[in-house]
Amino acid sequence: MIEHPIQTSEPPEFEEAPPQAPPPRRRKRLRWLPWLVLLLIAAAVSVYFLWLAGPAPRRTAPVAPIGVVAARAHLGAISVLINGLGTVVPVTTVNVTSRVDGELVSVLYKQGDIVQKGQLLAQIDPRPYEAQLLQYQGQLARDEAALANAQLDLTRYASLLPDNAIPRQTYDTQKSLVEQDEGVIKADEGLIQSAQVNIAYTKIAAPLSGQIGLRLVDPGNVVSANSTVLAVITQISPTTVVFTISEQQLQQVRARFANGTPLPVYAYDSSFTNLLGTGRLQTIDNVIDPTTGTVRLRALFPNSHDTLYPNQFVNVQLLLDRRRNVVLVPNAAIQLNGTEAYVWVVQPDNTVNTHPVTVGASGPQESQITSGVAPGQLVVTQGVDRLHPGSKVNAQVSKTPAPSAGASAQGTPAPGTGAPAAGLASAQ
Repeated sequence: MIEHPIQTSEPPEFEEAPPQAPPPRRRKRLRWLPWLVLLLIAAAVSVYFLWLAGPAPRRTAPVAPIGVVAARAHLGAISVLINGLGTVVPVTTVNVTSRVDGELVSVLYKQGDIVQKGQLLAQIDPRPYEAQLLQYQGQLARDEAALANAQLDLTRYASLLPDNAIPRQTYDTQKSLVEQDEGVIKADEGLIQSAQVNIAYTKIAAPLSGQIGLRLVDPGNVVSANSTVLAVITQISPTTVVFTISEQQLQQVRARFANGTPLPVYAYDSSFTNLLGTGRLQTIDNVIDPTTGTVRLRALFPNSHDTLYPNQFVNVQLLLDRRRNVVLVPNAAIQLNGTEAYVWVVQPDNTVNTHPVTVGASGPQESQITSGVAPGQLVVTQGVDRLHPGSKVNAQVSKTPAPSAGASAQGTPAPGTGAPAAGLASAQ
C-alpha cells in the first residue's frame, strides 16, 4: 500500500482592492435635480397668476326684453265705502191674535199672501156675544121704562110740593130715584156697547199691510183672547237693514251723519254679486258692543220690488264720501314689501324701477294713489315676478277703464255685477 504524503500549504494572502469611484450615471442625474425644482416653481407661479387673471371674457348674446303688461295711471273718481254685514229687519211685525174667546169658524186668507190693512182674515163664532147683546138690550128697555115712571112721579110731587100736600122728603126721595134710574140706563148702554165691540172682535182683520205667514191655527179650534197667535204679518215695503261697522269707523260716519248729509246704503246678496236695493242711513245705535267692538246702524229701504226679505243676510256698503280728480292705478300694480307699498314704473327708455307709493281708498279694481305716481305714468300689472331694477321690458299697455265704470255720477253701484261697482272703495 502506497502512502501518499499529505502536503500542507498556507493560504495565499489577498491584496486590498483600491476604492471604486461612484457610477457616472447617478452623478449625472443629481446634476439636473436643481433645474427640475426651478422648473416646477416657475410652473406653479405661472398657474397662480393665470388663476388670478381669471377666465378670458366671453362674448354673450344681448338679453331679450321681458314681456310685461302695463297700465297708465289716470285721474278719476272713487267712492269711499264702508263694508258691513247686515240682516233685513221689517219695520213692523205683528202677531195676529183674537181679542175674544171663542171657536175659530173660518180662515179667510191664503198662506203667504200680501194682505192689506183692514182685510178680513178670520171669523170667531159671534153667537154667544150676539145673545149677550140681546140680553143687555132687554135690560136697557126695562130700565128705561122704570126711569119714565119715576120721572112722572117726580113731576106730580113737584106740583104738590108748593101746597104742602106732600112732605119735602117724599119729593127729594123721588128725585134721587130718578137720578138712580138714569145711572142704570147709562150702565145698560155701556154693556150694550161692550157686547157690540165683542161682536166686532169676532171678525179678525189685518192690522197693517204686509205679507202674512203660515196658518198657525185651523178652523174648529177654540182660541183664547190675546194669547193664541193665529198668524204673523210682516211689513215688506218699506223695510230696514240692520248692519254693523267697526268702532274705528264710527267717528267718520257720525261726523257725516250729524251734518245732515244723506248717506246712501247699498244692500247686496250673500255672494256680493247682485244689488238688492238702495236705501239711506236712518239711525245709529247708542252703544258699542264691547264683545265685538262694533256698533249697529239701521238703514231704510223702499223695497218696492220686494227683493229684501225679512231676516235675510245681506252684505252692506255705506257710501261715506266721493273723491274726484284723484290718481288711480289698477290694484294688480300695487306690490307690498312688508308694510310698505310700491309699484314698478316703466321709464321712457323701457327700463323699470320701483316707486314707493301711498295708497288712499281701495276699490275692487282700482286704488287711489296719494303720492308716488303721476297721471300718465306706466305701471306694471303683470309679470312683476321677473323684474329687477333696470330690467329692459317690452310693455303691452292695457286699456285704461272709463272713469267711474259701473257707477253713476252719484256713486250708485250697478246691480248685477260680480262685485261692488268699479270706482267704489272701502274706507281705510
